[in-house]
Amino acid sequence: MTSRRAFGALAVGAALAAATPTATAHTGEGAGPGRRRGRLIAADDFRHGLGQWVTESQDGGTVTAGGGVLEIDVPSGATVWFRRKLEGPYVIEYTATPVAAGGANDRVSDLNNFWNAVDVRSPDDLFATPRGGALPEYDYLKTYYSGYGANYNTTTRLRRYVGEAGVRPLLLDYTEPLLVANEPHRVRIVSDGAVVRWWNNGRLVFDYVDPEPYTGGHFGFRTVWSHFRIEGFRVWRILG
Repeated sequence: MTSRRAFGALAVGAALAAATPTATAHTGEGAGPGRRRGRLIAADDFRHGLGQWVTESQDGGTVTAGGGVLEIDVPSGATVWFRRKLEGPYVIEYTATPVAAGGANDRVSDLNNFWNAVDVRSPDDLFATPRGGALPEYDYLKTYYSGYGANYNTTTRLRRYVGEAGVRPLLLDYTEPLLVANEPHRVRIVSDGAVVRWWNNGRLVFDYVDPEPYTGGHFGFRTVWSHFRIEGFRVWRILG
């Protein structure tokens, strides 16, 4: 069941989008009626290393790509960025499995994403500004941020960063769905103009219409003290 505080967050989101009502959820996983997935515009099967990715890690750990798996096994904050800037409308797909096998970082928490991220300090080049993996360093991004199963797998939230230190506006705040240890989570992220959607295993988790949308920027896997295996990264153009 959605928590009471979720309804408060929904009200905040509605106020922010006063001129544009929240979009209706659809049984499919597309962006809406008349819209469909088009050609593949980016992909990584994680068989040839980390050449398409940039890692920012707070306290080390390991981030590797091989054998079809991107493995993130870190003791604190880490972000793994896709090097290529993405311009909407697009759909991102990947599968992530939170590992719980007794390892030091097998905490089962924080399947998080940045997307359409731009750093206000270097808006033309996200990587021109160094960051070390600690969460406050990302306050200077303009970006969407999903935190799925965060805070020791107790919260699932959507934020819209505005590029200001200490300001991370919360749009949606739920107490479920949450992560399930050692189970695949098939994620789909829709960025289609003002439409922002985030799906997991066929369930629409976040559905938001942004009156001032972020329509392009970088995608990143973000986590804190956790161990994930990620497969099948794909980015598709949306047509319609």
